[in-house]
Amino acid sequence: MTEEQIIQEILQGNGSKFKLLVEKYQNMVFRTSMGFVHNKEDAEDLTQDVFIRAFQSLKTYNGDAEFSTWLYRITVNTSINHLNKIKNRGLLHFAEDILQHIFNRASEDKNPQQQLEQSERDGAIRKAIDALPEKQRTAFVLSKYDDLTQKEIAAIMQSTEGSVEQLLQRAKSSLQKRLSPIVGK
Repeated sequence: MTEEQIIQEILQGNGSKFKLLVEKYQNMVFRTSMGFVHNKEDAEDLTQDVFIRAFQSLKTYNGDAEFSTWLYRITVNTSINHLNKIKNRGLLHFAEDILQHIFNRASEDKNPQQQLEQSERDGAIRKAIDALPEKQRTAFVLSKYDDLTQKEIAAIMQSTEGSVEQLLQRAKSSLQKRLSPIVGK
């Protein structure tokens, strides 16, 4: 059964078919959300939110783009909106990172000093990614977390491949500048 057929059945009242789309795309949505929020629980919540929004908006899907592209757009927008809400409330996720580190996130192969250094590097990387301008961060996350091509990213961001290439180059340059003191250690 094709995605178009599944969508048609859902729109005709067979909502149980939506499960097929969830099963096919939930890992993709989770990975993309995780790229934005860096927190498993938040990414799981966002994944649920994305599928709820997709189900509610399915009647607006017109087939001009691939279903996956349409779903990526919902995922990116939902993730960015979530981050903006957090930023507006002034909440920080670093406390969660510290707690995760304390409660068995540590690798048994590393001594406590190495674990702490790794945790600090990971936190710095997440902070640097979060500090990127929205479009650069979106292009970077879709490229590095979902391994999408520039053409696919351009379709999701409703942009050109050239613009995506520039965004990725700027993101890479910015991350190199921010992280060179840390990675260079």
